[in-house]
Amino acid sequence: MAPRPNLIALVGPTASGKTALAIELATRWNGEIVCADSRTVYRGMDIGTAKPTTAEQARVRHWGLNLVEPSQAFTAADFKRYADAAIADIHARGKTAFLVGGTGLYVDAVLYGFTFGPPHDVAQRQRLSAMTLEQLHTYCSEHNISLPENAANKRYVMRVIERKSASGISRNALRDDAIIVGIATRMDTLRQRIVDRTEHLFEHDVVGEATLLGKKYGWEHESMTGNIYPLVKSYLENEMSLAEIKDKFTTLDYRLAKRQMTWLRRNPDIRWARLTEASDYLGHLLATE
Repeated sequence: MAPRPNLIALVGPTASGKTALAIELATRWNGEIVCADSRTVYRGMDIGTAKPTTAEQARVRHWGLNLVEPSQAFTAADFKRYADAAIADIHARGKTAFLVGGTGLYVDAVLYGFTFGPPHDVAQRQRLSAMTLEQLHTYCSEHNISLPENAANKRYVMRVIERKSASGISRNALRDDAIIVGIATRMDTLRQRIVDRTEHLFEHDVVGEATLLGKKYGWEHESMTGNIYPLVKSYLENEMSLAEIKDKFTTLDYRLAKRQMTWLRRNPDIRWARLTEASDYLGHLLATE
């Protein structure tokens, strides 16, 4: 049995059940959750990002939610600074920190102590902005650059190219007080969960949420160009039916899950387990002194 960790990272593809497991474990073992999700940092984006509910947040303290307005920029470097401070605060009060999320860069930045270089090169940003999404994908392929989790978002693709081009990003070994557990899920089971979650979003009026956000912030901000929101825009403009955007979102989320798994499988430090196995393993680990 490994020593009791101070920081537990729960990773896995979208809809794998990691959030519910983290809440269960944090409730039982005096923990708090740091959400490592590039979507849930935005205020007002509650339904479309499947943010932990008010009831879930009441059970366990969550960090990393509602940090910025959808019109504001927020980077992996910003998240690392925030998460490092949050984890230090949690530890100072004698609690266990759970780092939970599917945004691989956010998780790795914290676990491996990423050092980020200077801001992006303005000239390069202009060149990349002039390229189409298809041209950016081709550029990544030709330069051996892995596409981001949301490869349909042009800004995300530009960022991975900029990070690859920069020389000021470095990583260290896994921090010695941490353990990473990955939630292993059959892909057919995962797809059904994604279908169910899509229905849940619409039952809870994601269309209304997106409409309000679009009116308040416009549809062009980076936060509004990914996830469900562009599809709702197409529905509101009568370009797609409700059934079509549900089907499209399910497909996009499933592709996202596969890209997340591709990212995670490269990490030899992850200990993979099914949900029940992960719960039992971490329960035994947290019970040790």
